Amino acid sequence: MTYGDTNRPRLPALTARARRRPRRKPTESREQILRAATREFVTHGFAGARINRIVKKADSNPRMIYHYFGSKSQLYVAVLEEVLGGLRHRELQIDIKHLEPREGLLQLFDFMGNYFENNRHLVRLLSAENMLKAKYMRKSTRILEMSSPVLHMIEQLIARGTQGGQLPPGLDALRLYVLMVALSQFHLSNGHTLSTIFGHDLYDTAWIAARAKDARRMLAEFLKK
Repeated sequence: MTYGDTNRPRLPALTARARRRPRRKPTESREQILRAATREFVTHGFAGARINRIVKKADSNPRMIYHYFGSKSQLYVAVLEEVLGGLRHRELQIDIKHLEPREGLLQLFDFMGNYFENNRHLVRLLSAENMLKAKYMRKSTRILEMSSPVLHMIEQLIARGTQGGQLPPGLDALRLYVLMVALSQFHLSNGHTLSTIFGHDLYDTAWIAARAKDARRMLAEFLKK
């Protein structure tokens, strides 16, 4: 048998099925949609987000979004659950129960500051949802459920510290948590406007580090008996 150009055996043409990429697992497809949706909602808000951009970034199609999430609003709720779930999961992993109560609260505060700094998309999503008066967050029972363990952890530290004389009396767990959140993210959620008003970049790394030290000293003084 000769193998000239005319006699060379031809490989069978690839069928459409063979040219297709390997199928992704359902969990992988869902996670890719969630990641793409998070970027879209962070950038454009709920009203400005577009399903066609989400599916393009996720390398998916609209049918899969409605299959996994049901609607654009349900996808948005799932994004809120995902980003808040990440924060709550990390908070509960902090080993502070064995620490002196005041130090335990300060370490929780340190974690919160670092987490918000490294997850600014969460700050933007929460700011945007607040402007919507938590319209979509209220639809999630999961978000309400995941918040209580953190509050309970703070309550335990307060109780132990008050009884042991290490913390001042009258501390309220919810008020303390809100104070810690405010000290951890106000400069991030309002950084662009404050930077413009005062002509100083509040996102500058050195400024953020100095502000974090100031905030920690303030909280430490507040927690002194």
